[in-house]
Amino acid sequence: MASEKRLPSLQMKSEIIRNIRTALLELGRATKAELSHKLQYSFPTISKFLMQMEEAGEITISGLDESSGGRRAIRYAYNPNYRLGMAIFLEKNETNYTIYNCIGEVIKEGSLPSILEEDVSKLVTLIEDEKKDNPKIHSVAIGVPGAVNHGQIFLIPGYEKYQNLDLRKHIEDQLSIPTIVENDMNAAVIGYMTQRNLKENTSLMYLYLGKNGPGAGIAVNGEIVRGKTFFSGEVQFLPQYDNRNFIEALTGDPGGSNMQSNQSVDAISRLVATMTSILNPHYIIFCEDELAPAMLNQIAERSATYVPKEHLPALAVSNLKRDYLNGLQSLGLGLLVSQQIDENN
Repeated sequence: MASEKRLPSLQMKSEIIRNIRTALLELGRATKAELSHKLQYSFPTISKFLMQMEEAGEITISGLDESSGGRRAIRYAYNPNYRLGMAIFLEKNETNYTIYNCIGEVIKEGSLPSILEEDVSKLVTLIEDEKKDNPKIHSVAIGVPGAVNHGQIFLIPGYEKYQNLDLRKHIEDQLSIPTIVENDMNAAVIGYMTQRNLKENTSLMYLYLGKNGPGAGIAVNGEIVRGKTFFSGEVQFLPQYDNRNFIEALTGDPGGSNMQSNQSVDAISRLVATMTSILNPHYIIFCEDELAPAMLNQIAERSATYVPKEHLPALAVSNLKRDYLNGLQSLGLGLLVSQQIDENN
């Protein structure tokens, strides 16, 4: 309890509220005594903040415990619709988005033609319009097919209007909504791991071959690998033959199109072997709409000609769109949980 006194009052308040939110979302329901024990805050401190959160509508009373001779303990639950998040992913052919509550339930979902080649004001208008319809939106998570450094997009080939754009700052300045911007494949890795509750020591690569050129998200021991300059996962540049990188080997075309089966199997197998030799991951995940089961088997067999079979990761396919949105929602939930109860309290 001594740690409560060492923290500045505003920092202490923010931390206590964040921890209570996290605990209630994890436990579902809890009493004051259970929260005090779990979080190691004093009973009066827990009582004070629960009262404030109840008055604000952030938590509700969900019932009473059976009496053991004294006063029946009140159980509290988090109000999942107190605040909402919006997840948006920008792709070559379309823009998809969801609005969800604090337990990940989707309130609304929608799609529209791609806005990547249009001015960023189009994206601002989309968020602004949804905020008008759903005033409880208090976080935005945006996924982009490019490399991102703390909200700034520094590599997004073909989309000049987003190149070198600090998208997070732009959205926050325009709309005053906490925003996070993430590379598409990093978000997919986060979604894949979250949905499957993978262990913290799990390492994997999630590979996407398609529309915007190949890219990958990489996690080592449960943590996203971003690299020195946030360039990690840009596998299209990986040298594979004397004069061809991965995208050229994948397609047999310097322009990076027209993927053909035999050369694609070998190119992907070389990539699997490279990742096995460097990271030795547990899994390599592919998009289910890009690889047929027969091709996945061919990749496993060919990869074993480059590295010993016993060291190869499990190869699997997954639904990229689902993982992508789940990952963005997970990032957005982090923003929602960390916000203060009310700026005036």
